[in-house]
Amino acid sequence: MKKFLETFERLIAFFLLLMLVFVVFLGTIELGFILFEQMQNKPHFLLLNIQEILKIFDYFLLIIIGLELIEATKVYLEEEVIHVEIIFLVAMVAIARKVIILDISKFHPLVLFGISSIILALTIGFYFLIKTLKPK
Repeated sequence: MKKFLETFERLIAFFLLLMLVFVVFLGTIELGFILFEQMQNKPHFLLLNIQEILKIFDYFLLIIIGLELIEATKVYLEEEVIHVEIIFLVAMVAIARKVIILDISKFHPLVLFGISSIILALTIGFYFLIKTLKPK
C-alpha cells in the first residue's frame, strides 16, 4: 500500500508540474500580447500610464511565481524532499506582487498592518531558516 501511495503521489506531482508548465507558458504568451498591445496603442512605449505598468508587473510577477512553483515541484520529484526555502521565496514573491499592485487608498489600515505583519513574519522565518541551513 505504501508503494502505491508513493507512486500515486509522484504521478500527481508530475501532472501538477505539467499543468504548471502549461499555465506559465500561456501566461508568458498573454504577457507578450499585453506588451504588444500597449506598444501598438501608444505612439511611444514610454507613455504608459501607471495602471498599464501595474498590469504588466502583475503578469510578470505571476509568471515568476509560476516558475518558482515549477522549480519547487521539480525539486520534489527529483529529490523527494520539499525545500522549505523555495516555498518561502514563492510566498515572498507573492506578497511582493500584492504590495506592488495594491491601491492602498482602497484598504482599511488594519488590512495594511496585516500585510506588513505577514511580510515581517516571512522575513524573520526566512532568516532563521537560512541561518539553520547554513553550515557553520
